Amino acid sequence: MTADVIRVERLSKKYILGEQGAGKRGLRHVIEDFVRTPSLRHRRPTRPQHDNELYALDDVSFGVERGDVFGIVGRNGSGKSTLLKILSRITEPTRGRIGIKGRVASLLEVGTGFHPELTGRENTYLNGAILGMTRAQITRRFDEIVAFAEIERFLDTPVKRYSSGMYLRLAFAVAAHLESELIVLDEVLAVGDAAFQQKCMNKMDEIAHSEGRTVLFVSHNMGAVQRLCRTALLLERGKVRRIGKPADVVVDYLSLDAELPSGIGQRSGPAGLAIEVQSSAGRAGRSVYMGEPLKLVVTLDVDAPVRNASVGIGIEAPSGERVVTFDTTLQHRESWGVERRAQLIVDWPECLLCPGTYRFVAALYDNGVDLARWYDAGRLTVLEADYFGTNQVPDARHQGRVFSKARWHITECLPD
Repeated sequence: MTADVIRVERLSKKYILGEQGAGKRGLRHVIEDFVRTPSLRHRRPTRPQHDNELYALDDVSFGVERGDVFGIVGRNGSGKSTLLKILSRITEPTRGRIGIKGRVASLLEVGTGFHPELTGRENTYLNGAILGMTRAQITRRFDEIVAFAEIERFLDTPVKRYSSGMYLRLAFAVAAHLESELIVLDEVLAVGDAAFQQKCMNKMDEIAHSEGRTVLFVSHNMGAVQRLCRTALLLERGKVRRIGKPADVVVDYLSLDAELPSGIGQRSGPAGLAIEVQSSAGRAGRSVYMGEPLKLVVTLDVDAPVRNASVGIGIEAPSGERVVTFDTTLQHRESWGVERRAQLIVDWPECLLCPGTYRFVAALYDNGVDLARWYDAGRLTVLEADYFGTNQVPDARHQGRVFSKARWHITECLPD
């Protein structure tokens, strides 16, 4: 069995909101409380309780094997960054213990570990020295770092003059190429351009599978988590909700969205609307895989009868671009009415959208007259899948939002 390179046992981190130096109360503070609050003099001593206590992490335990790419996912505020800061020895835990075998290179935010007045070259040597490497060891990897970062022209420029993208290129290159056994990455790849993000993904894969090093990877990009990680951890409100295969953890993470209010109860004038997404696997929530069949269950409530109703459901990209429309006028010719409530089901044989998060918009008409509109009627998250069977995933930024299968017939070019 492979030994764990990271072992976390019952780890907790408590903060006191609104106080500086939380938890550092001396005898003077106790006496002041005693004098200011006479009723305290007659109370039995109890363990102090604070309404403003926040446990960013609460009894977290897990292990990471050597050579694993370990994903950590969760909503904002779930404790992901706090966990990485403790593992990087930036923050002390309140209780619990961690065991780490080897040197840790952390890239928690753009610029972490760099001195702004030093050049890119100087910061590379500084980071290597912090990791315990000799100058000769750093020099041996220096050309690889520079080539990966693609910032040769700016190598002797102070990094305070770098753009965020340049900062990231060099910081990731240093972390990936210097000889640390563990690399910790916290959502930093979102800063880079698409080509560099892919380059980093390939490097992380190489680090784990070819070099046997370990990567801890926090990201909101569920496609990247599924593609890169062997194991994933889902945090919710500082607690471990699930540890397991990335595909299972991602489904659980996205099911958290189903627990939040979506379109239910949204009203526009005299009508209310709710849209529920149901995948072919029977999951109710907001997520489907590329090419997967799905149903949109639309619940409509009206304050007064609508005699000749029609409904349009649009799906928009984050840019506001309309990519798909379902309309009863175009696809359901029979007229229909609503007395108080109606349920409409849209069967979509294949979700032909590239991975990403989309927004529902909707409209209700009575005999062609605009009766109500909803400009944010819910969300749909499309996850990566090997739809074409080629181990390739279309990129909406370069290949459009909608994809489809097609037959290719390639023949030898004949001379004129």
